[in-house]
Amino acid sequence: MGKKLKGLIPHAFLFVTFGFLYLPLLVLVAFSFNSRSFPSPWGNFTLKWYKELFSSSGVWESFFNSFIVASTSTLLCTMLTMFLLYLLLRYRTLGNWSTLFYGNLIIPETVLGVGLLSYFSLLNIPLGIPTIIIAHTVLGLGFSIPILFTRFFEIDHRIFEASRVLGASSTQTFFKVALPLIRPTFFATGLMIFIISFDDFVLTYFCSGTSAQTLSLFLVASIRFGVSPVINAFASILLILIILLASLFFSFKKEARLF
Repeated sequence: MGKKLKGLIPHAFLFVTFGFLYLPLLVLVAFSFNSRSFPSPWGNFTLKWYKELFSSSGVWESFFNSFIVASTSTLLCTMLTMFLLYLLLRYRTLGNWSTLFYGNLIIPETVLGVGLLSYFSLLNIPLGIPTIIIAHTVLGLGFSIPILFTRFFEIDHRIFEASRVLGASSTQTFFKVALPLIRPTFFATGLMIFIISFDDFVLTYFCSGTSAQTLSLFLVASIRFGVSPVINAFASILLILIILLASLFFSFKKEARLF
């Protein structure tokens, strides 16, 4: 009996942990169909909040702004990191400078936001979507460069020497040997940067000004007056969309040989 009890403890702990993580999401989805505004008790089943959602221009405008910012900053981070890795393949001493990018992981995001705001003010750069993209790119480089540089140094560099001995140039060695080996890390890092940028609030708050509003800013402004059921409906749709995209991505993982 004691052994069975010890065997149930890890399963119970796992069940409680996953319940703590995902139960709020289930409550959010359930109350998006409640006829009463949250946190009122359950009334009747309704779809009126979803109808109001599709007629609300503010939610979708902020969503597309967040999508544009996250996509652009992710593309910039991965491209800049790829260029640095190309230079690293040609000039090995460049790797000593990669530690400078660890500062984004150590410096508080509030300090980084104030610094970027001061920088934009000094250069008289108007705040808006471009400044948000710059801020998120700076933040994303603090993740992409250390991760991809670490993966690059884990590769046996005798492979690159063999490629050069066989007559390949530095460009051919990078795109046909090095890049395929670190491609899975590129995908994983890009996905992480996209999520960080899409959810970021602190840097966006400092660098957005009054002319641009992302989804995080819109949600924070909305909950000051209580959690709107429209926000619950939007979050439910976004949650379902993310689950479908993740399922589609991993279903084609083997066929596409991404990992």
